[in-house]
Amino acid sequence: MSKILWNLVLAAPAVIGAGYANAAQAETLNQGAVAEPTAATEQRETIVAQAVPSANLAADNSQTLNQINSYSVEGKGNSLDQVTSVSQFSDVKPTDWAYQALKSLVERYGCIVGYPDKTYRGNRALSRWEFAAGLNACLDKIQELIAAATADFVRKEDLETVKKLQEQFAAELASLRGRVDALEVRTATLEKQQFSTTTKLAGEAIFAIADTWGDSATVRGNGRPIPGTIAEDRTETIFANRVRLSLNSSFSGKDLLRVRLQARNVTPFSGAALTGTQETRLSFDGSDNNSVFVDKAFYRFPIGQNLRIQIDATNAEMYDGIISTLSPFESSGQGAVSRFGRFNPIYRANNPGSTGSAGVSFDLKLGDFGALQGGYFAGPNSNDPSIKNGLFNGAYAAMGQLVLRPMKTLDIGFTYVNAYYPGNQVNVTGSTGTGFAINPFTGQTVGGVANFGRALSSNNYGIQLQWRVSPAITVGGWYGYTMAYRKSNNDFAEIQNWAAFLGFPDLGGKGNLGGLLFGQTPRVTNTRFRPSGANNALRTQDYEAPLQLEAFYRYRLNDNISITPGVFVLFSPEGNSANNTQYVGVIRTTFTF
Repeated sequence: MSKILWNLVLAAPAVIGAGYANAAQAETLNQGAVAEPTAATEQRETIVAQAVPSANLAADNSQTLNQINSYSVEGKGNSLDQVTSVSQFSDVKPTDWAYQALKSLVERYGCIVGYPDKTYRGNRALSRWEFAAGLNACLDKIQELIAAATADFVRKEDLETVKKLQEQFAAELASLRGRVDALEVRTATLEKQQFSTTTKLAGEAIFAIADTWGDSATVRGNGRPIPGTIAEDRTETIFANRVRLSLNSSFSGKDLLRVRLQARNVTPFSGAALTGTQETRLSFDGSDNNSVFVDKAFYRFPIGQNLRIQIDATNAEMYDGIISTLSPFESSGQGAVSRFGRFNPIYRANNPGSTGSAGVSFDLKLGDFGALQGGYFAGPNSNDPSIKNGLFNGAYAAMGQLVLRPMKTLDIGFTYVNAYYPGNQVNVTGSTGTGFAINPFTGQTVGGVANFGRALSSNNYGIQLQWRVSPAITVGGWYGYTMAYRKSNNDFAEIQNWAAFLGFPDLGGKGNLGGLLFGQTPRVTNTRFRPSGANNALRTQDYEAPLQLEAFYRYRLNDNISITPGVFVLFSPEGNSANNTQYVGVIRTTFTF
């Protein structure tokens, strides 16, 4: 940063001091000689000198950092503009005591600047440091006039008065010059060593202890195992982690380019070898044996004042961008501890979020009344040019959502999602709810031909509500309805889920969050297909409603560390009351930086 910029920033307070100097000089000229300072002048200088710390006191590190921060915002929102006439100042009147002095400095020397709103703010408090810097600015201007061969424009009496003032503030000027030079060196070093001028690093690390509890399942009917019953719980207590590092870049201050790295080893509590159901999954699970890879890459930018666009290059997900889920429990690292408890599962329709999936989404603000949102999300093979893959011929989910805000504390969302699933990628509910709901036709036959590998489509409808009753209480919930149908015939399956929640922001301290949730995980409530023959043991619907009760409390230790103990209970897992109740407990510690 050059001294010229520094002087311009401090030019406004210098005007007051220079104006005072010129007024004193004018009085001296009227008397025919340079007068000695009056008693009142000496008293004012004494008061200022007593009010300002000694120039020899060294600035501590915090003061230095504050000055560097001041440089970083220099000229933003409070810039000063050069004026050529004192009449340009809206708050300066001819009756002001220093009007003539100010007029002289403006019109004779041109070293007066004003604020963008055409004000001078002459009553603003002035420190000796500011006076010294401002005086230096006027001296530089005088030197420019002399160099331009206009010395006759500067009077000898003026130079004498300025010289005397310069001598009085010699110590402050020298100290200030030294401090500015030192800060210039430090700033240059920081700019040279910083990671990037446009990119910042942000991160989240989760350490978790978790386990499940539940007795072995029973059988029903004629003694044959019924699909949907759960095998004996075989899980052990685990300690696992998930680490995410995000490189956030902005080129205009309003856009965002994010490239996120991830490593994790949180094995899901699911599958026949463990709990036998996807309903026991955690909100942050997934395992890649701690291999580091790019799991997210997107660019978000505005168009005008009300429209935002996001383009995902990989791991495109409806709920991880600009689409609102209207749930205070959405965050996998800070919100609910269960997968189902985060938000309405229809946002996982087709569950395309994986390496290779691409997408585009938008958010259009409708004033204070809400927003219109939507997007297209391709499947995990969107980067595969082979047949039945790519952006438009493989798995996809297309969605639209209207968010209404009838009042500032109430949000209501109406959502529609159309999804397509190739035969080998069927996951209607995004690994939430019963196995029957995830793939309603698996294992069934049509004319002796097994249903494996048959493509499905689904229409998904959802309504979400979130009401901030008070700063300390949030209530809400959601309902989701899915109609899944085969592409080869007219068979269909109806799938439903719902939930109600209570959130308690800042419970017990700022940044804390208490959460309660009760709901029904996705279950098949009706199908048109009726199996026969050897498949007469297959279900046409889930027998009972699989219910989930969840409670958690996020305790914020400080700005960067939070601990969340939580538990959720599953009644009638897999939609079968013959299955015993399952319990899942977790202690999640989240570090953010």
